[in-house]
Amino acid sequence: MLLRHRGQEPLIDPSAFVAPTATLVGDVRIGPRARVMYGAVLDAEAARIEVGECAIVCEHAVLRATAAGGTARPVTLADHVFVGPHATLLGCQVERCAYVATGATVLHAARIGAGGSIAVGALVHGGTVVPDEFFVPPNMIAVGDPVRVLAPDDPKALGEAVRSTGFARLAFGVEAAWEDRIARYERVAEVRSEEFAAHADDAALSYGDGKDVGST
Repeated sequence: MLLRHRGQEPLIDPSAFVAPTATLVGDVRIGPRARVMYGAVLDAEAARIEVGECAIVCEHAVLRATAAGGTARPVTLADHVFVGPHATLLGCQVERCAYVATGATVLHAARIGAGGSIAVGALVHGGTVVPDEFFVPPNMIAVGDPVRVLAPDDPKALGEAVRSTGFARLAFGVEAAWEDRIARYERVAEVRSEEFAAHADDAALSYGDGKDVGST
C-alpha cells in the first residue's frame, strides 16, 4: 500500500520490488533493485526514508522517520544494506553493506558504519555510532560514541548507559528528569499523538499514480 502523507508520495524506482502487502507512507524513496518484502512498514512522518540501490528490507521490518521535537530524523539505508525480518529502524543512518539481523533494533540518531553487523535481537541505542565493520553480538546493547557493548543481565550498568544517551530528547524532543518516568512518558505520548494525528489526512495511491512509482 502506498499512502500520500503530508503532501508527499513514495517514489519507487522501476527496477525495485515492493511487495503488495508492504506499506510506504509519505516521502519514501526506493532505489534501483531494492526489495521491500511482505508486511514491511516504511513511514516517513514529517521527515524522509531513503532505501539505496540493492538494499533489502525483509518481512515485517519497521522503518520510521520522525521530526518530533523539531529535529528531522530521517531513516537512510545506503546501497546493499540488509535489514532482516522484524527489525526496527527509527530515525537512524545505515551505511553501505551493513547488516541488521532479524529482530534487531536501531534507535534515533544512531549510525551504523559501512559493513557493520547488528546480530539477531541486538539493540543499538539512540545516538550510538557503530564503527565500520563492527560486530554487535546477538541480544547485546550497543551504547554511545565511542561505542560500548553491554549485556542485558547488568541492569545497573545498562541503566546508567541508557540514561547517558538522553533518549527522550533525541527521539521526541522531550526534556525530563530520568527519575520522573511518569512525566517523561506522558510528554512522549503527547508528542507522538500530535505527530500521528497527521495520518487522518493520508490518501491511498495506486502504483503509477506518481512519477517513478512502479513495481517489477
